[in-house]
Parts: sequence; C-alpha cells; structure tokens
Amino acid sequence: MAEQHDADREPQPIDEEAAWAAIVAGYGEEPADPPGAKPFKSVEDLALLETETNDAPDASRDTAADKEPEEKPALGSSITFAPGVAGPRDYQVAQAREEDFDESDEGHFVPPEPPPLPEADVTAKFAWLAVIGGPVLMLLAVLLRWDMTWWLTTVCVGGFLGGFATLVARMSPDDDEDMDDPGRGAVV
Repeated sequence: MAEQHDADREPQPIDEEAAWAAIVAGYGEEPADPPGAKPFKSVEDLALLETETNDAPDASRDTAADKEPEEKPALGSSITFAPGVAGPRDYQVAQAREEDFDESDEGHFVPPEPPPLPEADVTAKFAWLAVIGGPVLMLLAVLLRWDMTWWLTTVCVGGFLGGFATLVARMSPDDDEDMDDPGRGAVV
C-alpha cells in the first residue's frame, strides 16, 4: 500500500456546530491543573514564595480570604510618611569639608576653566549657514507649498553640499599629532 501524505488528502469538513457546542458546554469550568503544577497565586500572594504543588495537601495553604487586610500591605501599595517624618527620599549625602581631609588626602580634583572657543572666521560662518540653511529652506518650501523651481532646488542642495565641502576642506590635518603630548593625561 502506498502511504498518503497530508498534502494529498482531502481536507475533512469541520463540524462547526459540534465545536461551538463543546465550547459552550465547557464554559465556566476550569480544567484541572496538570500533575506537579504550582498553584495559582492571587495578586496579594504574588510576592510570597511558594514551593508546594497541586499534589500537596491544601491544609497548609492560606487564601487571601482567610487573611486580615492589616496583616501586610497589598502588592503595589505604597507607604505614606506623615509630614515632618523623614522618608527614604529625604536622605542627603554629607558634603565633604576641608576638615575631613588630612595630609594623605589630595582633595578633590577641580578641572581648570576651559579656554574660550576660537572666534570663527567669515568663511566658516557662511559655510555653517549654508549647511544648516539649505535644508531649512527646502523644508520651509515644502511646508509652505512653494513651487520647487530649478533655482530654489539649486540654492538648497548646492548650499548644503558647498558648505559641507568647505567645512571638510578647512579641517586641520595636524590635530592627530597633538595626541603625543604627555602633558594631557590624567594625574595619578
């Protein structure tokens, strides 16, 4: 006999009425837990550790209905501190004073004030204006529904590309040589 594969078989019609009848008949009934499964925990008991299984006797288990509400706070509740009583968020770290340090302590490192930024020349300013202004002008033209004429497109795209090329061309190539200076390291 030749074996038939699943793809070769005709699909069997599904009896939808019988399937719905089985669903409705089982509505409201909870199936039994498989052997060795852990019991369902209520919301109040989620923080508790339970090692017993469904096979263990239920005499040692206590339910949420047997507990008094004052026994422990519900899961997710918060503790409210009265006004004037210090809570955990009121803790502050003591500030270090000069008397706390002796001769062996070097104190805290205070970095020197950084030097001011160098003044940009006119070419760099116009290059940055073109790099930022080109896309902003194109975005403005799209938002305000201007006609994208050839000159507007040329100004936007050409300004961005020209400004970017100018900034890249003006980068100084000798910045990597300054890394050999031993005076820039951390003091140990």
